[in-house]
Amino acid sequence: MLKEKISAFIEQVQSIEGVAACALVSRDGIIAGKHFDRDLNEPWFGALSATILASAESVGSIIHAKSLDSVTIRAEDATIIIMGAGENFLIAAIISDIADPTKSHAPMLAVAQKIREAM
Repeated sequence: MLKEKISAFIEQVQSIEGVAACALVSRDGIIAGKHFDRDLNEPWFGALSATILASAESVGSIIHAKSLDSVTIRAEDATIIIMGAGENFLIAAIISDIADPTKSHAPMLAVAQKIREAM
């Protein structure tokens, strides 16, 4: 049943306009589910995504930010959005270079909320 839930969440993220690849990652960096459109080092991707979000949340705490929804990494040919999805998971998505990442954020936030409630 858990595998089916995870697969359904990956499908929901993958269906968001502009998402080229995505993963549901535990807060300790283990990939629980994924859809990648490219070869990459999956364990490192998961571990670094968790590290980046945890570091950003720590900075947010230091500056007394109320809430940190996500971290966005922009490169010339892609954007990566890493978003908390409850206490145990995060979503990491690679957004296509031809897409507008700002249009992907709100739908990802909605999926993250569903994950937060379900898991």
